[in-house]
Amino acid sequence: MKIKTGDKVKVITGHYKGTIAEVIKVFPKEEKVLVAGVNLVKKALKPTQANPDGGIVEKEAPIHVSNVMAYDSKAKKASRVGYTEEKGKKVRVYKKTGNVIKGGKK
Repeated sequence: MKIKTGDKVKVITGHYKGTIAEVIKVFPKEEKVLVAGVNLVKKALKPTQANPDGGIVEKEAPIHVSNVMAYDSKAKKASRVGYTEEKGKKVRVYKKTGNVIKGGKK
């Protein structure tokens, strides 16, 4: 998967189309990503000692990686991701601009 945790992405399809946000978590086996503020679902919580009231909370649900594109903040464009070699290291680059992708944690 070419999208990593910490990357800025743009949602390209679905209810949240056009939203630009950061990837919180990546699930490579399921090919899904958790994006901040996108695909919010309501979840009922039972009362516990930590949360005696329980209640309904809104939280993000994973979306398929094909529904997001890496977002280049400098060029203000969504782009596909490619790889190139720089100083003997394999780095990710935006295909539209050729800029190296900063951020992203492994």
